[in-house]
Amino acid sequence: MADGSRFFPAPRLILAALVAGVLAGAVAVYVSESGSGNNAPPEKVAAATGKDDTACAAKADRAKAIAAKAVGQVAALQPADPPQSLKALAFNGPDGQPMTIADHAGKTVLLNLWATWCAPCRAEMPALDALQKEKGSKNFEVVAVNVDTGDDTKPKKFLKEIGVETLGFYRDPTIALFNEAKTRGLALGLPVTMLIDAEGCLIAHMNGPAEWSSPDAKRLVEAAVGP
Repeated sequence: MADGSRFFPAPRLILAALVAGVLAGAVAVYVSESGSGNNAPPEKVAAATGKDDTACAAKADRAKAIAAKAVGQVAALQPADPPQSLKALAFNGPDGQPMTIADHAGKTVLLNLWATWCAPCRAEMPALDALQKEKGSKNFEVVAVNVDTGDDTKPKKFLKEIGVETLGFYRDPTIALFNEAKTRGLALGLPVTMLIDAEGCLIAHMNGPAEWSSPDAKRLVEAAVGP
């Protein structure tokens, strides 16, 4: 008999998802007091519109084809409708310096927004680390951006405690990145995950946790990166 368990979230993520529903309202209130919009310079925001959005919108069929590979543990992933340019989304890189999705040009990115106070985020972080360890390459990276306010102490301590070894330490303590995703209709609460292609186009997105180290997630990444 086939093992049907892979078609359903692990118990810890079912519980985490329930918590996510409770937290979603709290997150909305929390971020509304932290300003809105993205922290990219105006000229970079402008660069992500017009020609870039038109080019991304032309990838609707590809977005649907890739999202169709999202089954089982990652079945909640939805195709971008339409695909849009996320080149201007901004946050701080592992070196602490400002960067944008455009700095990852040529690389498919799984962008995940998380916080230490978000139970579902904490639950899925080891799986994201495992996915990066196995699939991370010059063509693919899990970019997990922490959105805790304050300094780096708490998120770094958490990642050390759970043994995260391969994820880069990306940060946005201003919450502007989450607010931008919310404005675009991509974020209801945390965690939120966006699959972005090598040209900075949003291909698919998901609210809530997933088993990112599962065979389903790996096959999705392989489809997104391509040959």
